[in-house]
Amino acid sequence: MPEQPQAPPSENDFGARMADLLTGLVRGLVDQPDAISVEIDEEDETTALSLYVASDDLGKVIGKQGRTARALRTILNAIGSKSEQRISLDVLEDDEQETEDEIAS
Repeated sequence: MPEQPQAPPSENDFGARMADLLTGLVRGLVDQPDAISVEIDEEDETTALSLYVASDDLGKVIGKQGRTARALRTILNAIGSKSEQRISLDVLEDDEQETEDEIAS
């Protein structure tokens, strides 16, 4: 059966699709996949993703000398360049998200 052509992605859901991809990749790396959350900040042609993981899993996501985090950024940027989007990725402890939320309120 031939593959159905996919509709071109709209810019409105680009950040959400990148967050879903990132979450799927990181779930395979961590011990606490339920603690994963991603915040999306989109402006013009830039999408900033903040990945929050449990403090015990932070080292697994960053990797030795940052290699795993760099590989995740490479994947995201490869997809982003095809869509003419710049993507930045910050990997943070889940505790930092709570602190930022407390400061914002």
